[in-house]
Amino acid sequence: MEELQARHRKEQRDLQSRITQKKKSATKKTRKGINDECESLQRQLLDKQQAEISQLNGEVDVGDADTINQINQLDIENDGQAEEPEELNTNGTTVCSVPPVNPPAAVTSTTERGPGPRRGNRQKARLARRAAEREAEINNATIEAANQTDKRANERKAMDEAFARLKLKEKDIAPDGHCLYSAVAWQLTENGICLSPEQSEPTLTDAIKTNGYKGVRATTADFILSNANDFAPFLEESIEDYTQKVRSTAEWGGQLELQAIARAYKVRINVIQGDGRIEKFLPDGEINESKIKDIWLAYYRHTYGLGEHYNALSHSSA
Repeated sequence: MEELQARHRKEQRDLQSRITQKKKSATKKTRKGINDECESLQRQLLDKQQAEISQLNGEVDVGDADTINQINQLDIENDGQAEEPEELNTNGTTVCSVPPVNPPAAVTSTTERGPGPRRGNRQKARLARRAAEREAEINNATIEAANQTDKRANERKAMDEAFARLKLKEKDIAPDGHCLYSAVAWQLTENGICLSPEQSEPTLTDAIKTNGYKGVRATTADFILSNANDFAPFLEESIEDYTQKVRSTAEWGGQLELQAIARAYKVRINVIQGDGRIEKFLPDGEINESKIKDIWLAYYRHTYGLGEHYNALSHSSA
């Protein structure tokens, strides 16, 4: 053992000398590569010496024997330089090139410690741990998916219950960006209300087939523009740009447009939500309650694949 320890110390000194010379000759471009090479040489020497100690103590396994053979076959050439464990820095003082390689712990404690875990066993333990982690992730994902509520089914159930309670039937509207205006146009026509308020007689035709949403869009845009003070504070762009989108594009409509429609057509708009609640939008001024006509809409958030959507509703007797 003493001979082995003496040889190990000499190998460490020789390696430190080689590393010192390599680092002194390094340039900015080669410094990283040389540092990596030096670290690799240190690891290889440490593994080799540890394996030799284990072999001497009768603890070597096949993996350790292979390690010794592989490292002994490495081309560890002596660069012909004298041992120089220190080098000068820019101000003339000496600094250590690399930290000394500590001798393997087994050199001083082989009689007190039993053989450590073999490399193969450590690898098996890591693989088993990773497999257990993956299985736990899969189980957690399965449990989470099973516990998720079916929002689409719940919304459909709440809507059907509300329709039955209020004796309403549903009119499907195309989910094309005009759904709010098309649903309103269909309801206005069903109630005998002109799509353009200035008309003297209502247009009693199928509002959907005649693109009635265009008339509702135009009326909504005109009303918002003529009542700019009521709507401008809620807009993130100029009211001119906003109303141009309402009038001429498939821009989706929401609560602001519903309020404008209720006031422009002097109707009460009832919107059934996905949880069964009813949201109301009322006209302006003092109007005889008995003369106010009701418009019914269904507002979906989860049922349709493209997102939020409005359908028209009417009473079953209509």
